[in-house]
Amino acid sequence: MTSWYVYLLKTARNTLYTGVTTDPKRRLRQHSGDIKGGAKALRGKLPLHYYCIFEVENKSHALRLEAWIKGCNRSIKDKLANEPVEIELPVTAQKLSTELIRQLNSAHH
Repeated sequence: MTSWYVYLLKTARNTLYTGVTTDPKRRLRQHSGDIKGGAKALRGKLPLHYYCIFEVENKSHALRLEAWIKGCNRSIKDKLANEPVEIELPVTAQKLSTELIRQLNSAHH
């Protein structure tokens, strides 16, 4: 079964972008312009790095979590990224460790 991920990217201007993917390593390369397929909203906002990533069990849960995060204000998004998640999420999700996110970010740069 394919794992799905919901991620928050931080841009050079400290803005956040939320999306979903099955392959976080590839998706960061796409958004950064290394390979085709990045979001137009992120053009010219390099460098990018993952701020927070959640693993969920299927695409439906990924899309629900993505929509919920997009509806949150910045302080909630910062709490999701910086603290043990004490906020009740709309789906079951496992936050990736800071170390794993650091590895994904450094593998790209």
